[in-house]
Amino acid sequence: MLTKAGLAVVDTLSAGREATLHELATETGYSQDHIYEILDELLTDGLLTEARGSKNRRIVRVTDHPVVESYRDLRSKLGHVDWTEILSPATLRVCWYLDEPRRATEIADRLDITRQGVHNALSPLKHRAMLSPSGPEYALTDDLSPLLTFVREVVAHEHRSRVREFAPSATVEWCDPKRALVRVQTSEDTTALEAATEWRVTGLPRFQEYGLQFFLAGEPAFWYASSEDLTPSEVVCHTLLLDSGSRRVSYSMLLIEKLDINQETLTETATWYDLEAAVAAMYRPLHGEFEVAEDLPVVLPSESEFIALKEQYGVS
Repeated sequence: MLTKAGLAVVDTLSAGREATLHELATETGYSQDHIYEILDELLTDGLLTEARGSKNRRIVRVTDHPVVESYRDLRSKLGHVDWTEILSPATLRVCWYLDEPRRATEIADRLDITRQGVHNALSPLKHRAMLSPSGPEYALTDDLSPLLTFVREVVAHEHRSRVREFAPSATVEWCDPKRALVRVQTSEDTTALEAATEWRVTGLPRFQEYGLQFFLAGEPAFWYASSEDLTPSEVVCHTLLLDSGSRRVSYSMLLIEKLDINQETLTETATWYDLEAAVAAMYRPLHGEFEVAEDLPVVLPSESEFIALKEQYGVS
């Protein structure tokens, strides 16, 4: 995650100027040793580029990286705010969930931190009237959409950097501050992620764990979630995120039927992926309602197609 010192460096250089290590230390208030470490991190991450000046001094400037560009946009629209003072890594993570009103307990559960930790991260925003409380729920005020964009770029970049240490071809398909769903393009990258302890195969290839094995083309998708175990509900949601075509929907329904996944449980999981409507639609034929309604978020199989699929895979 982008640290406060890293953000201070980006902020100082965001207008496009160049600076030496000594100048950055003076302007940000951090020691030269710490700034040296930060510059190496930002250079590795592609947020800075470096040249050598007189006496071989390091001279750096920001690149047009999405994190930098989104921060520039944030500053241009809300330049009266000292973002380097407000935005700690903890506040950035909590801000991810403030696109809609949420309780502190929800955010704490999702981030695996205490409720007090959430309130501490929210404190700088509360003191500057940046939150729109609705009862016990909090969200960012409407004019802070550039902050949400910046937060999403920072989080996506963090996951992209993490996975590409193992798998250079990986792309992030979905993420939140603690989790990421990625695709890879090469068998070498698949092998690397299969050996990495924090990454797990997900989507359709995971169905074989439940006795359903399909012919698959291409490389599997992977899920990063630290030490969390993958549940069948997560696997269904990942499958739909990767491809909501009729075949994937039918296979997901097959897994729901085989494991008798509770609709309420799956809906609760789907909420974090904005898949509630898709899940509700899939349960209609599972409850015997095969009549096709208009404007469904997914393409559902006909009754005869689903019966044939169940027979093919031995799902009673």
